[in-house]
Amino acid sequence: MPTFQALFSSWATKLSIYEKQEAESIVSWLFEHHLGWTRTEILNEADESSFPPKLFEDFERLKTGEPIQYIMGKGPFYGREFFVSSATLIPRNETEELVHMIIKENPKAGLRILDIGTGTACIPISLALEMRNPEVFAVDISEQALEIAAQNAGALGAKVTFSACDILTQTPEVSELDVLVSNPPYIPEQEKSEMHRNVLDFEPELALFVSNDDPLIFYREIAEKGKQLLKSGGKLYFEINEKYGKEVAELMQKLGYSEVQVLKDLNGKERIAKGILSI
Repeated sequence: MPTFQALFSSWATKLSIYEKQEAESIVSWLFEHHLGWTRTEILNEADESSFPPKLFEDFERLKTGEPIQYIMGKGPFYGREFFVSSATLIPRNETEELVHMIIKENPKAGLRILDIGTGTACIPISLALEMRNPEVFAVDISEQALEIAAQNAGALGAKVTFSACDILTQTPEVSELDVLVSNPPYIPEQEKSEMHRNVLDFEPELALFVSNDDPLIFYREIAEKGKQLLKSGGKLYFEINEKYGKEVAELMQKLGYSEVQVLKDLNGKERIAKGILSI
């Protein structure tokens, strides 16, 4: 009978669409989810015939490129588990850096915060739970995403007020905000050919892509409406496409934001833009 390690390595090799390290992480997650096994048990013997059928079914889905978070219906973010669905993006490490920055830079109690394009609500829920008694709002154009967002808020005990809003044609019904944050769609259609199929084939296009003709459309609309939504001295935070840091910064400056900065993530990519409303 093979050891856990031998079986683990064999399954990881079959996930050829991923790099070796990522494939091993995914298989480890799958085994732990279905069997309660972890890598600390690599010396144990493993009998594949005792595996539940659902494990094999999920592994076949993995081989098509479907992200494990969608298969399991959840994904980690900032120390918590969030429900995900095909209507929401999968929470990512880069966005954790954005959340951490907002928490660190805004220690005051009772701040009013709005997240635009909330998806799973990983941003506003994390802020609601980590900051000092904030009043947190979140909007999204997708009713299906808002259902997942509300489910996450309920499961995690976070107080967030959700509402439907198409930010390109509507203005959220909140005001006097201290913090406005958004991780909007920012990938031009022309970049589809550069993307991994597990993103392209499974994550919602509505939350990913913008027209090649106007890749900054969401930043412009949100920054413009931010002038109505934010109080003077309020802060605007964006997650951005690494290729458009300079353009987003110039746009924010033209619209009246001061102390505009573009910051790199842990991978050295320009990922966050921030500024203060000074008018």
